[in-house]
Amino acid sequence: MSVRVTTLANGMRVASDTMSTVETVSLGAWIETGARDEHAGNNGISHLLEHMVFKGTERRSARAIAEEIEAVGGHLNAYTSRENTAYYAKVLKDDIGLAVDLVSDIVMNATMDSGELEREKSVICQEIHQAHDTPDDIVFDLLQEAAYPAQAVGRPVLGTEDIIRAIDRDEICGYRAKGYTAPAVVFSAAGAIDHDHLVDTIADVFGALPTTARAPREQALYSGGEMRVDRDLEQAHVLIGLDSVGYKDPDFYAASVLSALFGGGMSSRLFQEIREERGLAYSIYSFLSCFEEAGLFGIYAGTGAEELDELLPLIAEEAAKVVVDVTPEETARARAQLKANMLMARESTSARAEQLARQIMVYDRPLPVEEIVAEIEAVDDAAVKAAAARIFSGAPTLAAIGPIARLENAERFAGRFAA
Repeated sequence: MSVRVTTLANGMRVASDTMSTVETVSLGAWIETGARDEHAGNNGISHLLEHMVFKGTERRSARAIAEEIEAVGGHLNAYTSRENTAYYAKVLKDDIGLAVDLVSDIVMNATMDSGELEREKSVICQEIHQAHDTPDDIVFDLLQEAAYPAQAVGRPVLGTEDIIRAIDRDEICGYRAKGYTAPAVVFSAAGAIDHDHLVDTIADVFGALPTTARAPREQALYSGGEMRVDRDLEQAHVLIGLDSVGYKDPDFYAASVLSALFGGGMSSRLFQEIREERGLAYSIYSFLSCFEEAGLFGIYAGTGAEELDELLPLIAEEAAKVVVDVTPEETARARAQLKANMLMARESTSARAEQLARQIMVYDRPLPVEEIVAEIEAVDDAAVKAAAARIFSGAPTLAAIGPIARLENAERFAGRFAA
C-alpha cells in the first residue's frame, strides 16, 4: 500500500501517498479549525487568520513568500471551510524541502503585524462585498443560516464586516494558539515523496506546536426554515435543503448515489425533467454537504421569475417519485459516476493529498480505494429508495435570492413533501 501514516510525539499526524510515476509533490497542513470553532462575536476569524499567515513571518516578508515559491515554479495557497483550514503547496520533487519550510513557516511563525492586519481587514471586507454581489454564491450562506440558525455551523465562513473590523492582533493570536495545536493538524503529502524523510522533516519544523487537544464542537442541530432576498436580478437563485447524513452515517454512500441519480449529471432526473423536458431552469443539480455528524441534501436551481410557479412543485414531485421508483439502470449509472469521479481524482497529487487529509480528520485512518469502491457497489435500488425516504420525508429549508415574488413560501412547499 502506498499510503503511510505516522503520529508524532506531540500528537500531529503525518500522512503520505507515494506515487512513483509522477515528478511532483502536493503537500500541506490541514488544521481542524474552521468557522464551526468560532462564536457569534468572532465569526470570520478563521478566514482572517488564513489570510494573515501570508503577510509575513519572522524570516520572510509577504513578498518573499510569494517570490520563493514562484522561483521554483510552485504554487502555495490556502482555504478556510466550516470544519478546517488548509495551507498547501505543489512543487517539483526536488523542491519538497522548500515547500515544507514555507508551509511550516507561515503556520508556525506568522508575525501578525498590526499594520498588515488592518490592511488585510479591508481586503476581507472587499471579499465579503464581492460575495454579496454574487447571488449564486450568497444563496448558499442563506441556506446554511436558515437550516442551522444561531449556530456556528450556520454562520458564513467570511463573517461580517463589522466583526472583521473589530478583531485585533491579540484576539487573532489567541485564536491561533488555541486552534492550531498538534493533535488538530494533519500534514498530508502525495506524489514523489519518501515517507520517513517527510516524518523527520515535519518533526523538526512542527515539533513546537502546542499539544492541547481540540475543543469539542457544538452539535449541529438542523432546524429548517426560510430565507429569501427579493433583488432586482435577471435570474432567481433557489436552494432547497433537507436534513441529511454526515460522513460517518451508515447511509452516507446510499445518499451519495441518490444525489448523483437525482441531480448529479445530465442524465439525472432533475436535469432531464426540469431542464430538458420543461425548460424551467438553465442550471439545476443536487448535492451533499456533509460534516462529521450532520449534513444537508441540497438542490439548486437558477431560473427565471416566470418559471418559479412550476419549479418547486416539480422538484417535490420528482422527490416523491424517487422514494418509490428507482431503476437498476439509473442506480448503476449513478454508482459509475461516483466511482469514476473518485478514481479520476486519484490521478492528481493535489486531490490525493487533500483526500488523505480529510479521511484522517474524519475517520482517523486512510480509507483504501477498494473499501470505498465496495461501499459504492453495495448500494442497490432498495438502499437508494430508503435514503430518499429518510431525506425527503423531513421538513425542507428554502433559500432564494432574486426576483422571487412568485416563489411559494416554505410552509406550502413543506406540505408538498409531507403529502
